[in-house]
Order: sequence, then structure tokens, then C-alpha cells
Amino acid sequence: MDFKKITEQNSNYDNIEQRSILEILDKINIEDQKVSLAVKKVIPNINSLVEAVTKKMKLGGRLFYIGAGTSGRLGIVDASECPPTFGVSQDLVVGIIAGGDSAIRKAVEFAEDDINQGWSDLNKFKINKLDTVIGIAASGTTPYVIGALKKCNDFGILTGSITCNPNSPLDEIAKHSIVPIVGPEFITGSTRMKSGTAQKLILNMISTTLMIQLGKIKGNKMIDMQLSNNKLVSRAEKMVMEETNVNLETAKKLIKLHGSVRKAIKAYK
Repeated sequence: MDFKKITEQNSNYDNIEQRSILEILDKINIEDQKVSLAVKKVIPNINSLVEAVTKKMKLGGRLFYIGAGTSGRLGIVDASECPPTFGVSQDLVVGIIAGGDSAIRKAVEFAEDDINQGWSDLNKFKINKLDTVIGIAASGTTPYVIGALKKCNDFGILTGSITCNPNSPLDEIAKHSIVPIVGPEFITGSTRMKSGTAQKLILNMISTTLMIQLGKIKGNKMIDMQLSNNKLVSRAEKMVMEETNVNLETAKKLIKLHGSVRKAIKAYK
């Protein structure tokens, strides 16, 4: 199939530097509105991936995100939010970025070009057939990610991908490929914009739906969230009040005693 880098096509706008601030903001917003529609079109693909990952995780598997640059950072952000939001282990959802942790804040030159390093980085976690690896690369051509997914396929490890270019090498390699076509970026090639937004939306959908499937939500509440600040403690007390019909004073005591919304509700009932 023909492969064209839509993410590298010229912007729909020219002479951007000559436009007013208000016009720039307006045009960026116009482009951003296209993202959610692009994501909507790939929901069946997201569903297929989440169903497959859910089966693996219920058997004890883990989820790995792997990427470079903005894509890698987005994976790390999503992974890092799972423990405080859903009360799961930090080892359950793991984000890996080309160049290591230092690349989270500062670009590491040519780290994404090593086709063998991604698999090496995954092996540090003793990856196995119960795990899933989702490669994230807007271009769909990042060697670091492609090499990792190829090896995963060789060893029977479930693979998925999020890219914004159809028929890219990554699209072809992943067993479950998700390709939201967001079109050219506002600034030509700046995939931290629409492509990055699409990736973020899809990552949110994947991890949130997985955690719901794993029983980490009750009704619409985060009953397993980590109570790491006063705001969250207050939220937890309100949840306990709603679920048990106790007053605030009793809810405070239950949360203080059990340190968890789930445990507090269970103990009271």
C-alpha cells in the first residue's frame, strides 16, 4: 500500500508569522476540533485492542507504552497517572521513552533511531507473553518503537500502536493498530499539536476503560484512588457519605481508619 506521511504535509495555513495573536489562536482551535472526530472514527480499533489487553491483564499481565519524544512522554504521563487515580501498582502500566528518564525533560539526540534499544529497554522489565506493548509514534516510522514491536511479535507478546499515518511501518507491524488521521499540523510537522492531542485522548480511553474492566471504578467513582492530599481526602469522605448515608464526621473517621474509600465502605456495610 502507498504510504504518505500526512503528519509531514504542509499546513493548511501560510504566512503564520504575519497573523494576529487572535487569528493564530482561532486557527489552532479550528484544527484541534478535527481531532476528536478523527478519534471517533477509530473507536472500533480501540475497542478491539482494549478487549485483548483486558484478557491479558486479568491473567496477571502488564501494559507497556513505548515511544520517543512527545509520544514517549505522553505514554509516561498516562502510565504515571494510573497508580494515584486507580490505586494500582506502579508496575501495572509502564511508560518507556527512548533515551531513558532524562529524555522526559530534555531531548536525547538520535535515541529514537536505535532499532534494538526499545527491545532492550523492555527486557529490563522481564517482559513476557502475558504483557502487552503499545508503540506510540505519530509518524509511524520511529526505529526505536518499530524494533521493539517486531521483537514482541516474534516472542508472542501482544502488540498495539497509535500512529497518525495510515499504512506506516508501525501500522503494518502492530497486531492492533490505531490510526486517527488528523491531517496536517497547524505548524508543518509539529506533531506535538494535533497528533499529540489524538494520542493523549486515545491513551486516556485505553487506560480508563481497562481500569473500569479491572474493577477499579464503582458507579462513576474512583474508589481505589490514593489519598495523597487534602483535596482527595475530602473527595473520599464525600464518596463514603454517598455510599453509606453516614454523616461527615463518621465518614472522616472511616477514611482515617481505613485509608481507602473501598475499604471504608466495605467495613461499614
